[in-house]
Amino acid sequence: MNKHQIMLVDGMALLFRGFFATAFRGNFMKTSEGIPTNGVYQFLRYFLDAVKTFTPTHVICCWDMGSKTFRTEMYADYKANRDEPPKELIPQFDLVKEVVDSFDIANIGIENFEADDCIGTLAKLYAEAHEVLILTGDQDILQLVDERIQVAIMKKGQGNYEVYNETNFYEKKGISPNQIVDLKGLMGDASDNYPGVKGIGEKTAMKLIQAHGSIENILEKIDELPKGVQTKIKMNIDMLHLSRRLATINCNVPIRCELDHTLWNYDRGKIINTFKTLEFKNLEKLV
Repeated sequence: MNKHQIMLVDGMALLFRGFFATAFRGNFMKTSEGIPTNGVYQFLRYFLDAVKTFTPTHVICCWDMGSKTFRTEMYADYKANRDEPPKELIPQFDLVKEVVDSFDIANIGIENFEADDCIGTLAKLYAEAHEVLILTGDQDILQLVDERIQVAIMKKGQGNYEVYNETNFYEKKGISPNQIVDLKGLMGDASDNYPGVKGIGEKTAMKLIQAHGSIENILEKIDELPKGVQTKIKMNIDMLHLSRRLATINCNVPIRCELDHTLWNYDRGKIINTFKTLEFKNLEKLV
């Protein structure tokens, strides 16, 4: 079997980033029919730059399918701090998937799970025989890094990536990929709106994980910890375990995607037609 380089794209991360990168100036870009396209336009710029940079053989886009998931069933306040998407962004959710379709690559999403869970499931599946690169802006995905899975985190601007792999991970983060969820269990995640252990921030959480390795080891030696830390953990033990479960990417989502449907080998004429429909003249030179 030939070894492939498979790029899994966090579609929502690129779309939101693209939308807000242009919308802050009030530049929503609209077709002559009045359909807003700024998020899709910038998504394509990010997407095509990443393909050019990392030269994958296969590409798949993964998507969130609504705000209710198994995590909101576990914890009603999960991501409850997030505003509704701006009205100009809403029609672009379907539009961006249509554009991805025109490249003849797969759009993957499943009700009740997040894009991260789809990415995790497919990454583990493909990494049995191939190299996988995940493109995202979301640090949570770093828990998936292993021998055959790399993560490219998009940095500010276009074409700036920080690539994490098994070799450089510890040097960059000070912990291993599988310790990320334990770290999140302790410190929580403000952007996803779960608290972890109240009163324990990133600095203390990092020290605890570096010293003890895991939440299990911390709890085993809890009596040796400073009194203040002991008290905080004991008072928030249920939330500690819940926060770790919320942070853990589910890599057993019931999805499959045959690699034949994901080959990066598009029909340029078809893409140019799509760009013409959306009035994306400036992008034609990128394909």
